[in-house]
Amino acid sequence: MRLLPLLILASSLLFAEINLPENFQAKFIQKITNPKKQIIQYSGKVQFSDAKRFKWNYVKPTKKEVCTDGSELIVVDHDLEQVSIYFITDGLDIEKILKKAKVHSKNVYVAQYENKQYTIQVDAKQKLQSLAYFDDLDNKVQIVFKHMKYGKGNLPAEKMKCNYPKSYDRIRG
Repeated sequence: MRLLPLLILASSLLFAEINLPENFQAKFIQKITNPKKQIIQYSGKVQFSDAKRFKWNYVKPTKKEVCTDGSELIVVDHDLEQVSIYFITDGLDIEKILKKAKVHSKNVYVAQYENKQYTIQVDAKQKLQSLAYFDDLDNKVQIVFKHMKYGKGNLPAEKMKCNYPKSYDRIRG
């Protein structure tokens, strides 16, 4: 699943040397460009509560929710009325990635880890602005965050769960 490395990376940015808060909420635009230069663009809202809990609400072009508690990843596809549940056993070691992050220029950090380069950009106020990398399929993945709201403490656990009707099909991966 190509979203998994991105989701784990973004959720774990809270450990970075970069000045990030205990939680944040933002709107996002995710642009994926394949090697043939075809582009698909997603948008929605993201919430990070702590290093393990996050929730992505995709609105366009399809309605999805992606949530994790650090050990389980849940993907709810509302268009397909389907829930996919994955155990996170072989994720990226984000602490190592972020420990390797070095200032590239004024507001850009770069980390090289396991033959991948991750680029993290912050704005003038040191708030997360974007991150980019190439996934395992050589797609360029770029996420731009807008209307970033930083906070202290954890967001309510109920707010971080994926919500779906019991009638949806469930798949364990």
